[in-house]
Amino acid sequence: MSAGRVSEGAGWVSWWGFSPARNLLSLGPVKSDGEMNVLLVGSGDPRHILKTIMDSPVEQNLHMWVIESSMDVVARQLLLLYVTLTSQEKMGINERTEVFLELFGNTEIRSQTEETLRRAASQLILSVTETMEDPMNACLNTTLLKFKERDELARIFKLWIQQTSPVIMSKAWDYRVRQHLGTRYDSKKGCFDWDLTMKLHEKGCGVISKQQYVQWRGKGLAFEMREGIYQTTNPTLLSTRVFNKKGDKIGIRGYWGDIVSSPYLSFGIESDDKKLLKTQNGQHLNTAQDISFANLQELFRSLSSRRRRLSASHTDTEAEEAPTLSQQKSLNDLMHLSGVSVTFLPLDSLQKLPQKQKYRHYFNSVYFSASCVHQLDPMMGQIAAPDAVLVVELAKYILDLNKEQEAGFAETVANLALKAGFEPWCEGASDGVHAVFVQQKK
Repeated sequence: MSAGRVSEGAGWVSWWGFSPARNLLSLGPVKSDGEMNVLLVGSGDPRHILKTIMDSPVEQNLHMWVIESSMDVVARQLLLLYVTLTSQEKMGINERTEVFLELFGNTEIRSQTEETLRRAASQLILSVTETMEDPMNACLNTTLLKFKERDELARIFKLWIQQTSPVIMSKAWDYRVRQHLGTRYDSKKGCFDWDLTMKLHEKGCGVISKQQYVQWRGKGLAFEMREGIYQTTNPTLLSTRVFNKKGDKIGIRGYWGDIVSSPYLSFGIESDDKKLLKTQNGQHLNTAQDISFANLQELFRSLSSRRRRLSASHTDTEAEEAPTLSQQKSLNDLMHLSGVSVTFLPLDSLQKLPQKQKYRHYFNSVYFSASCVHQLDPMMGQIAAPDAVLVVELAKYILDLNKEQEAGFAETVANLALKAGFEPWCEGASDGVHAVFVQQKK
């Protein structure tokens, strides 16, 4: 056995991000009046989308545009948004939070969650195969995707509905851990503990408890919120990776995401409610799981209130737009948020947006994840609004990088931003998690 493949911890597919949820319109000097268009490239999960919607005034029109690097990730984004938007009548806030976190961060789920997943996947198949010009829900807009991409989404959703998974998740996870640790596999608990205390805790993530982190590193179970049997493979965390074997390309289905940084980063290490971050005798009173749960509950409550205000103040034009039968069916299950849309763009669309008149100087805020920063090119300036802010996720929480590599990554990001016509925003102190840039003064 080798000494391991240290660089493989972050994986090849971004099932979650390497940074906490942020209101993207609060970063930098964005003027958040009127209609706002926000472009997210490779965010991996809906954390920034949900936080930005939650913190925006209800009267603001907010349009989120999403580009991902694979249709597997788009499918998961749609699923997690679907769960988020499920109405209180269909699923209470507690249950919705549990289901969201299980699907989001657990390699294995409870049988009840599997049932919910199947129902959601069936509805999502309808939404991506409908040929209507308007989406069934403005926050699940796939109408601009290519036909082959929508077919691929339908294929993925059908895989989720299958009764039995062809992959034994515990074996797929263990394979990754063995590949990553190599000869250190036999002392894996010590390796997990080191990454937690010397890396995550040193970087300010003290709320991630040893018990929960070690369990996630060992089995891929991040969120166990109640006494239940977590033994059904979570098919939303499976994807196909192509290997080159003696000149032949072979696709292997398995778990190819992060096995080191953890899904706790997205919703579980920060909170607007500072009571959740309290310590006693140097120990945190709440864990990252507790904080993830509380943050999502607050988020879901906020979105529900946005929905109620909409139904209480229908405009004449909204009343005139009678929904179709299929839309009416989905209206009963999902909340429709006032003035908010989430639109998924084709995987290869970033390079094509500057060629389309509609998107010229269009986006008020542009976000790039650490895994997609290589796509940041000089053409970006053409689709950014004159006062646009560029936000780039840094490598602070990619644990396999050392300090020099982390600093080198930040330098690369700054150089790419400069070539695209952006300079660092000097008024905000950097937290090392995101770099914020504004357009260069002409």
